[in-house]
Amino acid sequence: MAAICNLKISSSPPLNIRRGLRCSAIGRRKSETPRLVKIAVAGVTELLRVISAKNRRLDTICNVPNAEPSISCVDDVIDILQLDYKNAYFLTGNFSSSVYFEDCAFEDPTIKFRGKNLYAQNIKLLVPFFEHPTLILKQIEKGADSDAKSVSATWKLRTYLKLPWKPLISIEGRTLYELDDELKIVRHAESWNVSALEAIGQIFTPGARKPGDQTTATALP
Repeated sequence: MAAICNLKISSSPPLNIRRGLRCSAIGRRKSETPRLVKIAVAGVTELLRVISAKNRRLDTICNVPNAEPSISCVDDVIDILQLDYKNAYFLTGNFSSSVYFEDCAFEDPTIKFRGKNLYAQNIKLLVPFFEHPTLILKQIEKGADSDAKSVSATWKLRTYLKLPWKPLISIEGRTLYELDDELKIVRHAESWNVSALEAIGQIFTPGARKPGDQTTATALP
C-alpha cells in the first residue's frame, strides 16, 4: 500500500497532476507500472520516513507483542493471519512479525523491497494519514499450488486521507503469502483491482465523506 504515501499538501489536488495521470493511463495494461511511478513512490516513502522520525505518535505503533507461535501446518499460519486482519494490520501497523522470515520479500504494484522490519516501518508511515479506514477480509485459504506452501487472502481497503481535499482510497486486492519449509512467510505479494496509476490518481480526486464513516476492521470468523 505504499502508493498512498505520495502526499502533497495544498488546498486542492493539482489539476495538471490529475490530467497527467489520466493521460498516462491510456494505452497501458493494468498490470504495467511505469518506472517513474515506482521511483516516485520509493522516493516519497523515504522522505516520509525522515519526516515521521520526528513524529512521536509513530513510537506508539508496534508489532503485535506475542510469544513465538507454535506452527506445525499451513492452517496455523492462516489462523495467525486471520488475527492480523482482525487487528486491521494494514491500518494499525500491528502484525505478527514472528511468522515472517527476517529477509522476507514484500511487493505491491508500486514498490518492492526486502526485510520485515522495513515493512513494519513503511506501515507506520501510513497510519497517521488514514481517516475513517476500513479493512474487510473477504477470503483466506491455502494456495492452489500443491507443490508450494502458500496462503492467499482477498480483501478490501477503504480509507480517507488526511489531506485538505479528503481523497477516498478504495482498493480491492489479493495478497499471496509464500512459505518456506519452516512455514515462515518468505514472500508477501499484493495485487490490486486497479493499476498503480489509478491508485495514485485516487489521491488527487476530492472525496465526499458520508455521514457515519468510522474506523472498522472485519475479518472472517
